[in-house]
Amino acid sequence: MSLRVAAAALLLASPILVDGQATAERPRARDIGLVTGIFPVGARNAITDVEGVRVGQVTVVSGDSINTGVTAIIPHAGNVFLERVPAALFVGNGYGKLTGVTQLRELGELETPILLTCTLCVWRAADAMAQWMIAKTGMSDVRSINPVVGETNDGGLNDIRKRAVTADHVVRALESATSEVVEGSVGAGAGTIAFGWKGGIGTSSRKLPISLGGFTVGVLVQSNFGGSLTMNGAPVGRELGRYNFQRELGDTARQSDAADGSIMIIVATDAPIDSRNLERLASRAIVGLARTGSGMSNGSGDYVIAFSTAASVRRLRNAPQHSVADLGNERMSPLFVAVAEATEEAIYNSLLKATTVKGHMTTAEALPLDRTVEILKRYNVLKWGKTLAR
Repeated sequence: MSLRVAAAALLLASPILVDGQATAERPRARDIGLVTGIFPVGARNAITDVEGVRVGQVTVVSGDSINTGVTAIIPHAGNVFLERVPAALFVGNGYGKLTGVTQLRELGELETPILLTCTLCVWRAADAMAQWMIAKTGMSDVRSINPVVGETNDGGLNDIRKRAVTADHVVRALESATSEVVEGSVGAGAGTIAFGWKGGIGTSSRKLPISLGGFTVGVLVQSNFGGSLTMNGAPVGRELGRYNFQRELGDTARQSDAADGSIMIIVATDAPIDSRNLERLASRAIVGLARTGSGMSNGSGDYVIAFSTAASVRRLRNAPQHSVADLGNERMSPLFVAVAEATEEAIYNSLLKATTVKGHMTTAEALPLDRTVEILKRYNVLKWGKTLAR
């Protein structure tokens, strides 16, 4: 068995090998001095800095034809169906196959974990998670369940018509969830492409100071979209010669178009927020997406799901009423800034950690580190955490 296939069989609790290169060998944004925004990050700089949130991933790889997988985001350690969290959806552009969202919007809550996978695997993943949920203790009387499953299309690197994700993969992702998040070409990001380079899973967090509430906001992304890559304002995509509408602008050096694609953005916070303000929070994640150079093209499915883990806003199943203590509108602005910053950095991490993948129809090259760092130095956008005043 090859290193690549053997690694794909792991539950991803530790860095894996992809094409012979450990993801741990590729840096995150802060490892190269790319510091985004004004707020400090959490201990892991991950969505799991929000207490109780866990992430599980399974990568499905077979030769060069299958590069896909599952990423599971679990809001808390209990049974989410019995102890629901308020949630909201914001749609930047609705070209996608996101299941469970009409009920999520109607009730303003999650009753299952969130799964991310490939486009044609959505329904298999939803069925597998529903079966896994109803088999749990305390679920014997359940007659309805609303799985929330998002996707991006990894058909360039993955033979998507084979629908390689199975129920076993989904269960393994759910049951292997931990506080450690592996990034890059893993899980639901195994076959994704962003800005013409290899995309993938990325995460980041922000911790507000006590004077602003002390709350944490964490973001996880599945990056598979297009545009002109911009990092802290530096035009990295243009400098590297990969950006959208190149041919129409007369650049014939490359025949690819980096315009289309999709992104799933998952936002978690411990701030006590109801579904109305969670939708407002979700909408600000798009600010971070825009900063990276996305234009949210016609063929892009750009979705944000946000939820709160705060005990004061949880909803017990069949409770006749909920006594909710949530933040007022005037307390939201710091959280808006935090989610934009964390989204931007999560996208950078998804690109920087991703490794080159040879796939079904093409090869997606990893973002070239040396050239990228050189560009960032030339535009003086590194080490802002040390050089800019606080």
